[in-house]
Amino acid sequence: MSKKAKSYLGTGILTFISIWWVMPVLIVLFNSFKNKVWISQEPFALPNVDTFIGLENYQEAITSYELLKAVGWTVFITVGSVLVILICTSMCAWFITRVTNRITKSIYILCVFSMVVPFQMVMFTLSKIANILGLVTPWGIIIIYLGFGAGLAVFMFCGFVKSIPIEIEEAAMIDGCTPLQTFFKIVLPIMKPTYISVGILETMWIWNDFLLPYLVLDLNRFKTLSIAIQYMKGSYGRVDMGAIMASLILAVIPVIIFYLSAQKYIIKGVAAGAVKG
Repeated sequence: MSKKAKSYLGTGILTFISIWWVMPVLIVLFNSFKNKVWISQEPFALPNVDTFIGLENYQEAITSYELLKAVGWTVFITVGSVLVILICTSMCAWFITRVTNRITKSIYILCVFSMVVPFQMVMFTLSKIANILGLVTPWGIIIIYLGFGAGLAVFMFCGFVKSIPIEIEEAAMIDGCTPLQTFFKIVLPIMKPTYISVGILETMWIWNDFLLPYLVLDLNRFKTLSIAIQYMKGSYGRVDMGAIMASLILAVIPVIIFYLSAQKYIIKGVAAGAVKG
């Protein structure tokens, strides 16, 4: 087989895989414009004159199920958690990389070890402790997300900090910078690629997370987007499929746009953090 034929074959396989990967999203998108009766009867059919109802499902989801309120809490939790994770873990990674002793080595090992501990092992004790400490609010769950997101973030930031010449920081301190000034004025701007890549990964995880908010938050007062969609299932097996399809599209679109606009920074940030082990 010639190189040109192999290239066409590889392109065809990748196109086929891409179509199958996008197909479920397209099916949800098409069904979000169909009457909920037809969604159950003909889920794979395209909207037509009889089944197309425009934006009624989106209006139903927003007005009847307080979807905008859920979006607001999801944005607050996601933005707050990502900001706290980025600031705290980058400072921690810088400290344990530059200060080498048993304590910093132990902190690094614990952060890496936390990446391999399944959430299911700690979720029951976590929900109990969160209830005792009063962390059942959107601002309380940010602290919990910091604990679960610290492992990956510290690991990536440590890899990048090792690639930064220490002479830059020494020159800043000679010029009179304090450790905090050295970090925020010198180190932080250099760490921008890793900041962006870690921010993207953490944002996608927290935005789509269902189990942790479901276990921790006071659901009578606060619901994230994923929980609000789950609550669209009524009693006695009643399910508003139209509103669910519309809500799923509204939940997916921001993440897709965010990822597509910043995906190039993921590889750049991971590669930059892998310069030195």
